[in-house]
Amino acid sequence: MIYFKLAFEFLKIGLFSFGGGYATIPFLYHISQQYSWYSLDELTKMTAVASITPGPVGINVATYAGFKTAGILGSLVATLSEILPSFILVLIVAKLLKKFSNNFYVEAVLSTLKPIGCALLASVAVGLIRVELNNIKSIILLLVLLLLSWKSKKDPIFYIVFAGVVGALISFLHY
Repeated sequence: MIYFKLAFEFLKIGLFSFGGGYATIPFLYHISQQYSWYSLDELTKMTAVASITPGPVGINVATYAGFKTAGILGSLVATLSEILPSFILVLIVAKLLKKFSNNFYVEAVLSTLKPIGCALLASVAVGLIRVELNNIKSIILLLVLLLLSWKSKKDPIFYIVFAGVVGALISFLHY
Protein backbone atom coordinates (compact mmCIF):
# COMPACT_ATOMS: atom_id res chain seq x y z
CA MET A 1 0.00 0.00 0.00
CA ILE A 2 2.90 2.39 0.70
CA TYR A 3 4.10 2.07 -2.91
CA PHE A 4 0.64 2.93 -4.22
CA LYS A 5 0.51 6.01 -1.98
CA LEU A 6 4.01 7.04 -3.07
CA ALA A 7 3.10 6.59 -6.74
CA PHE A 8 -0.15 8.53 -6.37
CA GLU A 9 1.41 11.45 -4.46
CA PHE A 10 4.40 11.79 -6.78
CA LEU A 11 2.20 11.44 -9.88
CA LYS A 12 0.25 14.44 -8.55
CA ILE A 13 3.51 16.33 -8.08
CA GLY A 14 4.58 15.48 -11.61
CA LEU A 15 1.24 16.59 -13.02
CA PHE A 16 0.71 19.83 -11.15
CA SER A 17 4.11 21.32 -10.29
CA PHE A 18 4.89 23.84 -13.00
CA GLY A 19 7.98 26.01 -12.82
CA GLY A 20 10.91 23.75 -12.09
CA GLY A 21 12.09 21.59 -9.23
CA TYR A 22 11.42 24.13 -6.51
CA ALA A 23 7.76 24.18 -7.55
CA THR A 24 7.51 20.66 -6.11
CA ILE A 25 8.26 21.93 -2.60
CA PRO A 26 4.65 22.94 -1.74
CA PHE A 27 3.53 19.43 -2.64
CA LEU A 28 6.34 17.86 -0.62
CA TYR A 29 5.40 20.12 2.28
CA HIS A 30 1.80 18.88 2.03
CA ILE A 31 2.99 15.25 1.96
CA SER A 32 5.07 15.82 5.09
CA GLN A 33 1.98 17.15 6.86
CA GLN A 34 -0.42 14.47 5.59
CA TYR A 35 1.64 11.28 5.89
CA SER A 36 4.51 12.14 8.24
CA TRP A 37 6.91 10.27 5.97
CA TYR A 38 9.48 12.96 6.76
CA SER A 39 9.57 16.05 8.95
CA LEU A 40 9.82 19.69 7.89
CA ASP A 41 13.41 19.68 9.09
CA GLU A 42 14.13 16.67 6.87
CA LEU A 43 12.39 18.40 3.94
CA THR A 44 14.65 21.41 4.44
CA LYS A 45 17.70 19.16 4.45
CA MET A 46 16.45 17.17 1.43
CA THR A 47 15.97 20.40 -0.51
CA ALA A 48 19.43 21.66 0.46
CA VAL A 49 21.12 18.41 -0.55
CA ALA A 50 19.07 18.20 -3.76
CA SER A 51 20.14 21.75 -4.63
CA ILE A 52 23.83 20.89 -4.58
CA THR A 53 23.61 17.49 -6.26
CA PRO A 54 23.48 17.11 -10.04
CA GLY A 55 20.06 16.87 -11.63
CA PRO A 56 16.69 18.51 -11.16
CA VAL A 57 15.87 19.45 -7.58
CA GLY A 58 12.35 18.00 -7.71
CA ILE A 59 13.57 14.65 -8.97
CA ASN A 60 16.38 14.52 -6.42
CA VAL A 61 13.97 15.28 -3.59
CA ALA A 62 11.48 12.68 -4.91
CA THR A 63 14.23 10.08 -4.99
CA TYR A 64 15.35 10.91 -1.45
CA ALA A 65 11.78 11.11 -0.10
CA GLY A 66 10.91 7.77 -1.71
CA PHE A 67 14.06 6.19 -0.26
CA LYS A 68 13.38 7.64 3.19
CA THR A 69 9.81 6.32 3.05
CA ALA A 70 10.22 2.87 1.49
CA GLY A 71 13.84 2.16 0.62
CA ILE A 72 15.29 1.65 -2.86
CA LEU A 73 12.01 0.48 -4.39
CA GLY A 74 10.30 3.50 -2.86
CA SER A 75 12.86 5.83 -4.45
CA LEU A 76 12.28 4.20 -7.85
CA VAL A 77 8.50 4.44 -7.50
CA ALA A 78 8.60 8.09 -6.39
CA THR A 79 11.08 9.15 -9.06
CA LEU A 80 9.39 7.37 -11.95
CA SER A 81 5.96 8.54 -10.80
CA GLU A 82 7.11 12.14 -10.75
CA ILE A 83 8.80 11.92 -14.15
CA LEU A 84 6.05 10.05 -16.01
CA PRO A 85 3.46 12.87 -16.30
CA SER A 86 6.08 15.36 -17.49
CA PHE A 87 7.42 12.91 -20.03
CA ILE A 88 3.97 12.28 -21.47
CA LEU A 89 3.00 15.96 -21.39
CA VAL A 90 6.20 17.05 -23.12
CA LEU A 91 5.56 14.57 -25.91
CA ILE A 92 2.03 15.88 -26.38
CA VAL A 93 2.92 19.56 -26.04
CA ALA A 94 5.82 19.28 -28.44
CA LYS A 95 3.41 18.03 -31.08
CA LEU A 96 0.76 20.68 -30.40
CA LEU A 97 2.74 23.80 -29.44
CA LYS A 98 3.69 24.82 -32.96
CA LYS A 99 0.08 24.62 -34.01
CA PHE A 100 -1.30 26.67 -31.07
CA SER A 101 1.67 28.84 -30.02
CA ASN A 102 -0.01 32.11 -31.08
CA ASN A 103 -3.37 31.25 -29.52
CA PHE A 104 -4.59 33.91 -27.07
CA TYR A 105 -5.84 31.37 -24.52
CA VAL A 106 -2.64 29.34 -24.56
CA GLU A 107 -0.59 32.50 -23.98
CA ALA A 108 -2.94 33.57 -21.16
CA VAL A 109 -2.66 30.24 -19.35
CA LEU A 110 1.13 30.15 -19.64
CA SER A 111 1.49 33.74 -18.40
CA THR A 112 -0.62 33.05 -15.29
CA LEU A 113 1.40 30.00 -14.27
CA LYS A 114 4.47 32.11 -13.39
CA PRO A 115 2.89 34.19 -10.59
CA ILE A 116 1.11 31.12 -9.24
CA GLY A 117 4.45 29.31 -8.98
CA CYS A 118 6.04 32.30 -7.25
CA ALA A 119 3.22 32.50 -4.72
CA LEU A 120 3.49 28.78 -3.91
CA LEU A 121 7.25 29.05 -3.46
CA ALA A 122 6.91 32.12 -1.24
CA SER A 123 4.34 30.32 0.91
CA VAL A 124 6.60 27.33 1.43
CA ALA A 125 9.64 29.54 2.04
CA VAL A 126 7.79 31.28 4.87
CA GLY A 127 6.80 27.89 6.31
CA LEU A 128 10.37 26.58 6.16
CA ILE A 129 11.79 29.79 7.65
CA ARG A 130 9.41 29.38 10.60
CA VAL A 131 11.07 26.01 11.32
CA GLU A 132 14.48 27.71 11.56
CA LEU A 133 13.42 30.80 13.55
CA ASN A 134 14.78 29.32 16.78
CA ASN A 135 18.24 28.91 15.23
CA ILE A 136 20.02 32.29 15.29
CA LYS A 137 22.86 31.00 13.09
CA SER A 138 20.38 30.11 10.35
CA ILE A 139 18.73 33.52 10.56
CA ILE A 140 22.08 35.32 10.32
CA LEU A 141 23.12 33.15 7.36
CA LEU A 142 19.78 33.86 5.66
CA LEU A 143 20.20 37.61 6.13
CA VAL A 144 23.80 37.52 4.86
CA LEU A 145 22.75 35.52 1.79
CA LEU A 146 19.83 37.88 1.10
CA LEU A 147 22.15 40.89 1.36
CA LEU A 148 24.78 39.26 -0.84
CA SER A 149 22.27 38.25 -3.49
CA TRP A 150 20.73 41.72 -3.45
CA LYS A 151 24.06 43.56 -3.75
CA SER A 152 25.86 41.23 -6.18
CA LYS A 153 24.15 39.21 -8.86
CA LYS A 154 26.25 36.07 -8.79
CA ASP A 155 25.46 32.61 -10.09
CA PRO A 156 23.18 30.66 -7.70
CA ILE A 157 25.93 28.05 -7.34
CA PHE A 158 28.05 30.67 -5.58
CA TYR A 159 25.39 31.12 -2.88
CA ILE A 160 24.91 27.37 -2.50
CA VAL A 161 28.66 26.79 -2.09
CA PHE A 162 28.98 29.79 0.22
CA ALA A 163 26.13 28.53 2.46
CA GLY A 164 27.60 25.01 2.43
CA VAL A 165 31.05 26.24 3.47
CA VAL A 166 29.62 28.47 6.21
CA GLY A 167 27.41 25.62 7.45
CA ALA A 168 30.39 23.24 7.51
CA LEU A 169 32.49 25.80 9.40
CA ILE A 170 29.73 26.38 11.94
CA SER A 171 29.34 22.64 12.47
CA PHE A 172 33.12 22.18 12.72
CA LEU A 173 33.50 25.01 15.23
CA HIS A 174 30.51 23.76 17.21
CA TYR A 175 32.23 20.42 17.89
